Amino acid sequence: MARLKVEQKKSGIGCKENQRETLRTLGLKRIGDVVVKEDRPEIRGMVQTVRHLVAVEVIEGDN
Repeated sequence: MARLKVEQKKSGIGCKENQRETLRTLGLKRIGDVVVKEDRPEIRGMVQTVRHLVAVEVIEGDN
């Protein structure tokens, strides 16, 4: 299964509350943090909410 590598590129300061909460839910706390999540619709939706704050890379599975 594919995975998403999500890296925080910009600060959530000054953003809407739901965007800051989405960053926290993804596990991102500060600029430069990287998390790897399963490529699922829920995660894609969260990434879409904060697309201006993060960089996303798709990692293919080894199945």
